[in-house]
Amino acid sequence: MLSPELDLVNNWILTEIWIDSTAIPPYILVLLGDEQDNFAIYDPKENYQLIYACSSYEEAKLWFLEDEYERVEGRILIEKFA
Repeated sequence: MLSPELDLVNNWILTEIWIDSTAIPPYILVLLGDEQDNFAIYDPKENYQLIYACSSYEEAKLWFLEDEYERVEGRILIEKFA
């Protein structure tokens, strides 16, 4: 069973940043996962409101990809979007 919100202080073991690179500036969402295979997507711009929750990484990844988000790896330079 998915909890409505992950315990951000104690339970998360995975954190990823995903961006919508079609927006200027890029729109950022945060993916957190815990040891019980609960995954949640939060919107930092909306006071970390829960956007989507699911029970697998693949399901979360598909949610991002459907909306054309890209996972951030390393540093994103503004020149890429100019």
